[in-house]
Amino acid sequence: MEDNLQDQNKLPELKLDAKQAQGFISFFKTLPDDPRAVRFFDRRDYYTAHGDNATFIARTYYHTTTAMRQLGTGSNGISSVSVSKSMFETIARDLLLERTDHTLELYEGSGSNWRLTKSGTPGNLGSFEDILFANNEMQDSPVIVALSLNFRENECVVGLGYVDLTKRILGLAEFLDDSQFTNVESAFVALGCKECLLPNEGGKFIQSKTLLDALSKCGVLLTERKKTEFKSRDLVQDLGRLVKGSIEPVRDLLSSFEYASASLGALLSYAELLSDESNYGNYTIRRYNLDSFMRLDSAAMRALNVLESKADANKNFSLFGLMNRTCTAGMGKRLLNRWLKQPLLDVNEINCRLDLVHAFVEDTALRQDLRQHLKRISDIERLLHTLEKKRAGLQHIVKLYQSSIRLPYIRSALERYDGRYSTLIKDRYLDPLDYWTDDDHLNKFIGLVEASVDLDQLENGEYMISSGYDPRLSTLKDERDAVEQQIHNLHKQISNDLDLPIDKALKLDKSTQFGHVFRITKKEEPKVRKKLTTHFIVLETRKDGVKFTNTKLRKLGDQYQQLLEEYASCQKELVIRVVQTAATFHEVFESLAGILSELDVLLSFADLATSCPTPYTRPDITASDEGDIILEGSRHPCVEAQDGVNFIPNDCRLVRGKSWFQIITGPNMGGKSTFIRQVGVNILMAQVGSFVPCDKASISVRDCIFARVGAGDCQLRGVSTFMQEMLETASILKGATNKSLVIIDELGRGTSTYDGFGLAWAICEHLVEVIGAPTLFATHFHELTVLAPDNSDHETRRKSSLGVANYHVSAHIDSSSRKLTMLYKVEPGACDQSFGIHVAEFANFPENVVSLAREKAAELENFSPVSVISNDRREEVGCKRKRVCVPDDMSSGAARANKFLLDFSALPLEEMDLKQAMQQVNKLRSDLEKDAADCRWLQQFF
Repeated sequence: MEDNLQDQNKLPELKLDAKQAQGFISFFKTLPDDPRAVRFFDRRDYYTAHGDNATFIARTYYHTTTAMRQLGTGSNGISSVSVSKSMFETIARDLLLERTDHTLELYEGSGSNWRLTKSGTPGNLGSFEDILFANNEMQDSPVIVALSLNFRENECVVGLGYVDLTKRILGLAEFLDDSQFTNVESAFVALGCKECLLPNEGGKFIQSKTLLDALSKCGVLLTERKKTEFKSRDLVQDLGRLVKGSIEPVRDLLSSFEYASASLGALLSYAELLSDESNYGNYTIRRYNLDSFMRLDSAAMRALNVLESKADANKNFSLFGLMNRTCTAGMGKRLLNRWLKQPLLDVNEINCRLDLVHAFVEDTALRQDLRQHLKRISDIERLLHTLEKKRAGLQHIVKLYQSSIRLPYIRSALERYDGRYSTLIKDRYLDPLDYWTDDDHLNKFIGLVEASVDLDQLENGEYMISSGYDPRLSTLKDERDAVEQQIHNLHKQISNDLDLPIDKALKLDKSTQFGHVFRITKKEEPKVRKKLTTHFIVLETRKDGVKFTNTKLRKLGDQYQQLLEEYASCQKELVIRVVQTAATFHEVFESLAGILSELDVLLSFADLATSCPTPYTRPDITASDEGDIILEGSRHPCVEAQDGVNFIPNDCRLVRGKSWFQIITGPNMGGKSTFIRQVGVNILMAQVGSFVPCDKASISVRDCIFARVGAGDCQLRGVSTFMQEMLETASILKGATNKSLVIIDELGRGTSTYDGFGLAWAICEHLVEVIGAPTLFATHFHELTVLAPDNSDHETRRKSSLGVANYHVSAHIDSSSRKLTMLYKVEPGACDQSFGIHVAEFANFPENVVSLAREKAAELENFSPVSVISNDRREEVGCKRKRVCVPDDMSSGAARANKFLLDFSALPLEEMDLKQAMQQVNKLRSDLEKDAADCRWLQQFF
């Protein structure tokens, strides 16, 4: 927003006299109080905002309150801020597309007479679409969701309805959810929800703050509506008007839902779909199934950097930014955005996408050829939307035409492909293209445009109906040209009469004030002054010359102007007729847009796979209940794409029964977080249908990725770091299945060491023994490594069958300089030293602080001497120390110690002499010592 500061120095001046100001203030004070609404007032050349809105805009966008002005005087005055047109577009874009916590209203009028002309919300961009996307591509189509919540004991039945106003899609879903609203959050992410309607029941719906937390985490605007709007009465009848096709399937669909129909009813009312006749017969309705795609919650989306963020230093910081190499104007971007939020679960469909990407990877010429043609394809979806809303003009029709005539080139390029996937390409693209571009479909549209539009005028930037398209238009054009010729003939005649060279001395001008006039320079005027005064009418004398006319030129000029107006009127009528006819090709263009955008995204995947310094590879995909997750030489695609990064690849082997649950230890900054995230990113990319940054990959499909990576306070929601950590972990424990992937980083660090360790241990046990999901658990609690088997007793054999394994990120310490070097390699085995003090040395902590830290660490954590293996004056760090005890030791040892104390207290000492008493006590001690042989915790007492 650097331009905003420049705009601040050019603030439009608020020009209102006292009477106008008083009238406006009177009107402004009648507006209802709505803390969400940001209201702008159109002053023709600029806009204004007032009251609290003025303060908000000044602080948020101008970053200073000096931009504010006072309108009116004294207690009757209101604070105001003026905004230029370009600044208004910037603010509108930020409010509706980025912040999603405000609504926007625009008023037009004057004095005390103003009316609301435009309104928009993050879910319903409304009439602001033209402003928002005039110079920007639409990256995502916003969705409004309505929820009907029905609580039963510890669970909630959610009835969900949604509407995508851009694509004209209605949807319903019904599902059980837990107290964390895990499924609701997944639905918000998958659908790209921007706004959520909830019934206002006096605050009763907020039975748990977690629902509001889910809305907040997903950046969804909450809109409360009256409970009476959540009704399904007359819904079948209403949908009968909106939905294309027969009413019977709609009735059958609604009958299968108990609560979702009421939510959909609220959406129809809120979005006022029935008040716009252009919606009639243009909507499709569908059932949304949560199990159709991989589920991702907001924490996973953030942890895996799936979508772009304002904080990104460059586009490669996010998976979307890295993978977005699409060529079409907007369509491919939106599809990629949706695919990344909805990874596939069906192995056949994933392999179908991978086959197509494979074809484009292998055939470089085909890929480059198709991408060149796709660059000339306009945003067909947006053009259709404009067409349906009856806001389209001839330029929109021409853009559709220009895209249409590229399709034969795209089809020819695909036909030339004769590789192993030629049958798939024929079925997926060539056959549908042949169908939709034949003489009954697209060719009919092309014929309409070529017959009706004057394509020769496009070079001049003019969009005109061809004169030969309509007999009346042709007649008017001939008459207009004839009059224009008469005017030029008159020009020649006057040139001869006045003996002045035509166009050099005597010019023919056309002005809005006088119409057609003759003009001569002031230098030539004395030569013909006598004739001018006697035969002509002088209109004005200025520096640029003398303008004059005569009766004949006036008559011809009026005649020409009248014919021009009739021609323009006829053009307008014909444009409306052509646009209406073009709108009937909606189904054709909708289908073609789907084909082209899919082709665009898959070509984008192929381009990414081949253009990286280390090419991506095709993953082998297996069903979720079979196969393992093997990534050889895997890399993090976003990290390796950063400048100056030499990424070190790592293997990940999540093998059922062997290493299905991996505990990863190692130094701070050693690469644990990057490693576990890259596994999640690789799996997500594979299930989207992309090649992955690995040497070799085999992936068992996952139904969900849960990620608890990093933590931060959420003060706005009153949630501490630790509470946020626990909420995210609760979602994992309640939502994960054995078909999910769980990624956890540094769990339990937000509380005391003992509490944190206890929680981490219990969560690990639950994930291993109850859920059984493949898990990457990065931790500094090195005691957790004993969960993995290291001997042959019964307990460890049982854990071995559950697949718990230790891995660590390796590091080296130079024996002379004590310098720590990260190797960023993940290797089998445990590492039980966090190297936090070494990292402090990296940060140039004072020596006395580092020394004291070592002393206290040794005291508190009971270090044993570090064993080193010298190798060229360097020490390789693996397992360097052992704890005195582990929790299993403590538990069994404490029980045995308690038995010792009970036995001792039961001795009848008052009846024994000293010798007998000592014999009994020594026996108890001897027995305890024998039992302590296998218990380190007890050994410390001897």
